[in-house]
Amino acid sequence: MRLAILGGGGFRVPLVHRALLAESLRSDAVVSEVVLFDPDEHRLDGIRAVLERQRDAHRAAHGPPRLSVRTARSLPETLDGAGTVFSAIRVGAMPGRVADERVALSAGVLGQETVGAGGINYGLRTLPIAQRVARAVAEHAPRAWVVNFTNPAGLVTEAMSEVLGDRVIGICDSPVGLSRRAARALGLDPAAVRPDYAGLNHLGWLRGLWSGGRDRLPELLADTRALESFEEGRIFGAEWVRALGALPNEYLHYYYMAREAAAAAADTAREGLTRGEELVEQQRGFYREASARPGEAFELWDRARLARERGYMADNRRASGGDERDGEDLDGGGYEEVALAVMRAVARDEPTRLIADVRNRGALPGLDDDAVVEVPCLVDAGGAQPLSAAPLADHQLGLVLAVKSAERDVMEAVRTGSRAHALRAFATHPLVDSVTTARTLLDGYLEAFGDLGEVLPNP
Repeated sequence: MRLAILGGGGFRVPLVHRALLAESLRSDAVVSEVVLFDPDEHRLDGIRAVLERQRDAHRAAHGPPRLSVRTARSLPETLDGAGTVFSAIRVGAMPGRVADERVALSAGVLGQETVGAGGINYGLRTLPIAQRVARAVAEHAPRAWVVNFTNPAGLVTEAMSEVLGDRVIGICDSPVGLSRRAARALGLDPAAVRPDYAGLNHLGWLRGLWSGGRDRLPELLADTRALESFEEGRIFGAEWVRALGALPNEYLHYYYMAREAAAAAADTAREGLTRGEELVEQQRGFYREASARPGEAFELWDRARLARERGYMADNRRASGGDERDGEDLDGGGYEEVALAVMRAVARDEPTRLIADVRNRGALPGLDDDAVVEVPCLVDAGGAQPLSAAPLADHQLGLVLAVKSAERDVMEAVRTGSRAHALRAFATHPLVDSVTTARTLLDGYLEAFGDLGEVLPNP
């Protein structure tokens, strides 16, 4: 099968390629060809150099790879003949992320790229392109499945599903990472547990962890030492996790500790670089050096990757006591493994239980059928069918509905070009504290992103 990767010059593409090379050793490997597309030739050249070094290592260990890789010059060429499309685009590139952060911080609110004001603006400029991609898939690869990595993943998946229906499946590595860490804290095999997880992308809770026919999560919540032995337990604290009766996704730190998270991000921005600026510097150095020294591209990339992983959510960890990330969380094996598991299940018609972002279709009470939710799904040749889930607690559902309402206003703003809907998305989001601040944010983003005025031309 041919796999098309949109955003083929993206920094995490080598993780996907690494997993595909390992997969190619199987006699029933799903993917035989990868086609990369990225309008940024400089980034694409850097990543191609990394992939070549990975292929050299594979060739030395196992012989010639049974996986071909090529690039394409246009979206139609990329999609032609594809059985699966990985969408991993970043509209505005990394400088866009920096502006998302800085405009929000200057208005006194959080600027994280998928949460709050930064996530809203990222969605406003991304949805038109994501829907254009969805229409291109419908035209040039109508039988292909789209696996969406593009952030904000839940919002983008919902927008693409308006064109592609259930042929688009959103994925994230946060739920699987949380489940793995919880399982390890209990001394369980992460591959052998069944998580009960529900919510939205970057806004969900692990409500149960089943092993041997019983839920082991209460045992973990009762053990402070085990609970605080891993990242989520440390940043939220055992007392709050027990009060919730569930393990929150790490991104809920921005909601539950909003004041502390915003203050930590503002302190970092004043004293040095925002997270986006830090990544810009890391990646600029990698792409520059990889072009000059392609023979060392893999080592350069891996060094930058480790630095990236060490800095992930560093502000949140500082706000909660300054812990370093565990070594097991620096190795990758997250979203690319989920993506390949989805692709294998669909291509081979092998029913597999995975957490994914899909249209609700009645699975999670309290949300409408078309709302994209993040829940366990049964994935097979028919796609990802969400499994019936227990209702969210009132406090969870209230937060989910507030954020989903803001997402829907983003979608309506893009659909109609309405600045009023964009303003309402900012103003009603739980992490924006006033309409006045929302106006400041909208004006600031319109000034920072000239193209945004074309997306939102109407009052």
